[in-house]
Amino acid sequence: MHSNTQSADSADTYPHRLAEIVGTAIGLLTLTLPLFVIGHYSSSSVQNDHLPITYNVKTNAD
Repeated sequence: MHSNTQSADSADTYPHRLAEIVGTAIGLLTLTLPLFVIGHYSSSSVQNDHLPITYNVKTNAD
């Protein structure tokens, strides 16, 4: 009577394992893909040709 439970358990482990792998892949993509997209598009819009800020300082020359 209990001999059928082993074959049923082994048949259920493959879909369960596949679901874990697919879920892990979706989770990793959800966490990493936005970071790559933000990094890709934000780096192209940054301008590196900033002018230095200069101040004119008046001195009292006697």
